[in-house]
Amino acid sequence: MSALDASAPAAASPLRLRWSALDAAQRARALARPVQERADTVRRTVAALVDQVRSGGDAALREIGARLDGVALDDFEVGEDEFAAAEAALAPALRRAMAQAAARIEAFHAPGALKPYAVDTARGVTCERIVRPIARVGLYVPAGSAPLPSTALMLGVPARLAGCAQVVLCTPPRRDGRADPAVLAAARMTGVHRVFKLGGAQAIAAMAFGTERVPACDKVFGPGNAWVTEAKQQLAQSGAIAIDLPAGPSEVLVIADAGASPEYVAADLLSQAEHGPDSQALLVSDSAALLDAVEAALARQLAALPRAAIAAQALARSRLIEVETLEDAFALSNAYAPEHLILALRSPRDWLGRVESAGSVFLGDDTPEALGDYCSGTNHVLPTDGAARAWSGVGVSAFQKAISVQAATPAGIRAIGPDAVTLAEAEGLEAHANAVRLRLRGARG
Repeated sequence: MSALDASAPAAASPLRLRWSALDAAQRARALARPVQERADTVRRTVAALVDQVRSGGDAALREIGARLDGVALDDFEVGEDEFAAAEAALAPALRRAMAQAAARIEAFHAPGALKPYAVDTARGVTCERIVRPIARVGLYVPAGSAPLPSTALMLGVPARLAGCAQVVLCTPPRRDGRADPAVLAAARMTGVHRVFKLGGAQAIAAMAFGTERVPACDKVFGPGNAWVTEAKQQLAQSGAIAIDLPAGPSEVLVIADAGASPEYVAADLLSQAEHGPDSQALLVSDSAALLDAVEAALARQLAALPRAAIAAQALARSRLIEVETLEDAFALSNAYAPEHLILALRSPRDWLGRVESAGSVFLGDDTPEALGDYCSGTNHVLPTDGAARAWSGVGVSAFQKAISVQAATPAGIRAIGPDAVTLAEAEGLEAHANAVRLRLRGARG
């Protein structure tokens, strides 16, 4: 059966909308993410899996793996033989591409690390920020319908730059019980040596609580499907673990003008749609003719894709939106807060100042989002589901913590102590005030 026959993807096309004709409720529905439609089911399923791992440990992980992944593993940690076989099987061209991508990722990320500093805020008072790596981190690399060695690079490189003492990686097993070889090779390339063949919400729970085999982590990183994202959020809300950011099903929003290439734009939309059925692709333009041309190009390109059936499901939930002006397009985009934002405009940098919320921005016709996914150097672990309004993508600083330090001399306590007393008295906290008064008396002596 051809990809086109699999589910008639050529018949699937994004919903065409005219923004000015929609009221507020219709606009909200137009920008709703697909995953929101099944949120209750996902929450209940994930909560049950998390509870099972918390109480059952490794035995629970084996049962869940056999039931959900169809793989029953006695030992889910990757051994040296499997690492060696994976590296031997890696094609030289892929090895070179991964090494070059890792070098660019390092070049971009290294300057973004947190930096220590010290400031004298008053005579005799020094305030500092010192920086430490997060001691124990867990990396999640999806490998469902498409293994993602690029994610191992995106997470492993900044973890190494930060100097985290313990780094473990979880990735789903294949049906043969092995991890994807390219993922293993990418992990080793970044210095990650402990990999567990675990996927889904159960992998996140294992890294949060720790099991007999899987070490507990302080913070978990990585993208995933709706279940992985929900597990991260539930465990973070319960205080079991810290997380990098909400990074769920992939999404892209393209703002294009009349001069954009319909073929390029269609290819960018499809590159997101092929991630999975719950991915979302939006095109916003002030040109009806461009929207027509992109719609036709989508049908042509979709029919030739190996993952056409998957992309078609995502396209059926995607949107082609006509706006009156490009200013309207940026207002819409900022409200949506996309994971990826492509500016297919004639002078894209001139419009960059209009961008308020996005995970990563791609300027111009020659900057496909796929470059950021793989090898430009920026990180592809980005906030989704509107979280870009308040969250940033993963960088070295996400693997670090900043600790504030202060030191006061007798002259310093004389200089600022009275302010502390006044503020403590205003808040009715007498013990606070007294702790300072005692030092002021000593400092006068």
